[in-house]
Amino acid sequence: MRKHTLFANTLLQAVRIEELIGLVLIAFAIIFAGLANLYIMMNQLLDSHSIAVNLLRIFTSALLTFLFCRSILYHAENKVFRFARDFAPFLFVLVIYFNLQDAIFILNPSDIHHTLVNLDEKLFGLQPTVWAERFYHPRVTDLLSLSYLNYYFMTLTLLGLLYVKKRHEDFRVVVKTIMISYFIGFLSYIIFPASSPYLVIPELYEVDIWKDTSFFSWLTYTIVDMSPHRVRDAFPSMHNATVLLTLIMAWRYHRTYFWIQLPLAISLPFATVYLRYHYVVDIIGAIPVIALALYITPRLELKWTQFQRQKTSLEKSMSKSGVNY
Repeated sequence: MRKHTLFANTLLQAVRIEELIGLVLIAFAIIFAGLANLYIMMNQLLDSHSIAVNLLRIFTSALLTFLFCRSILYHAENKVFRFARDFAPFLFVLVIYFNLQDAIFILNPSDIHHTLVNLDEKLFGLQPTVWAERFYHPRVTDLLSLSYLNYYFMTLTLLGLLYVKKRHEDFRVVVKTIMISYFIGFLSYIIFPASSPYLVIPELYEVDIWKDTSFFSWLTYTIVDMSPHRVRDAFPSMHNATVLLTLIMAWRYHRTYFWIQLPLAISLPFATVYLRYHYVVDIIGAIPVIALALYITPRLELKWTQFQRQKTSLEKSMSKSGVNY
């Protein structure tokens, strides 16, 4: 039986670049979420039930992360785990997002949403989310809600199509690019904490855009309402960044899917403003996220692969010389 050296049994040898970044951010988010909830508990800012739910979420996040790392080391060849591992980064996104939202007000308490309100006002001479009320109709809300909901399925559907066709290299490129864009977005939430227009300027709205709408609108409203009580996820708009990135990936790897998704993707910027979830400057802010993700993803992957190969070569040379860990 092959004797495993220290490095061969470490995550550095086995982990993928998107997993590495995700695990670092998860650890960061869990630690600061724990500190944030300790602060909340000491200052009685939430009821005990809400704090207990938060602590349970933090514990569950830490446990799942530990089990994932352990499985990489000891169950990497298991077929079920290999499948789960390929899609696991999307679970990372949820774990980071919900824990990070607890921590942002401690990491950076200086909200900028009023700055975003003022920027929209200066750019357009009015508030776009308020101006959009003139287009209210229940079916308009339903249609744009469908566009908004498409975000939750669009990327996974593309990945599913590539996975079924066993185009694993293309699959990995899409996963890495989308995940790195999310990680850039999460760091941006800390640097530029801001809430959505419907939370910041509710007094300006005169129309209930959810009135007399259908299931799609109800589902959209319900999903958004599940966000943490101190949500800071407006700038940049990761809804728009993710959908546009996925559209670019679809153009590269699945042209038919690109044409199917194009109408919903084009309507998304209008949907995020009409539904009052984003300022226009949030959508503009998504463009650098997309550009940066496309630029750094292949370079990070190359650097990480070179690092792993160097370590493996060093390990082999030391093993031949009789040195074991």
